[in-house]
Amino acid sequence: MFISHLNKMYASTFLNMKTKANILLVEDDKNLGFVIKDSLELAGFTIDLQENGVLGAETFHHANFDLCILDIMMPLKDGFTLAEEIRKTDLVTPIIFLSARSMDVDKIRGFKIGADDYITKPFSIEELKLRIEAILKRTSLSILSTERNAIFELGKFSFDYENQILRSSTGERKLTRKESELLRLLCLNKNRLLRRELALKSIWGEDDYFMGRSMDVYITKLRKFLAEDEKVNILNVHRTGFKLMVEEE
Repeated sequence: MFISHLNKMYASTFLNMKTKANILLVEDDKNLGFVIKDSLELAGFTIDLQENGVLGAETFHHANFDLCILDIMMPLKDGFTLAEEIRKTDLVTPIIFLSARSMDVDKIRGFKIGADDYITKPFSIEELKLRIEAILKRTSLSILSTERNAIFELGKFSFDYENQILRSSTGERKLTRKESELLRLLCLNKNRLLRRELALKSIWGEDDYFMGRSMDVYITKLRKFLAEDEKVNILNVHRTGFKLMVEEE
């Protein structure tokens, strides 16, 4: 029942993606940057435009984005360097490179860093929009494809969702159904934002104040359960949601 409802929620999220996706655009060409920003906002995306790699890095680490579009040749910090910094703490958020460089060596470097796409200038805005939508769709479907009986590894912990058990070297804890469902959603979005409304509607069936307070209590419980490993933590993102942060070895 829960899995079916969760799948419907992610499907709904994708259907409304163009009105919800938050995108970081880092482009030093002001004219091109404004054209891209205006065009994508008309298509329903939310765009945060920055004009160099330093501002792009600061913005990325102080906000939550569904996708990043990075120009490569920028002052202060180039797009490759910015992407490498992003990938040190975030292996999931999709990255699209924009560049006047069309040489294979640059494309190869971009994909090795962890880019999801590489678009050579000049390009059409329509092509960019289609590539963004394809990447966001693929990201959404990859979450849906996770097996229901998956075992999630979280630092010192192993979480068996099917059997509702959280294990560590010191023993195991039997979780309640809601604890398991909430922890699974956090695991599916590890190191990235889990929005409050998605968690509430998926698990509690509705998004209101009282359900929200109930979810906060469960988040506090899960945080205590995971306190044994200082490299695993659930962060609150004010009025937006939560992030299950797992520091990799």
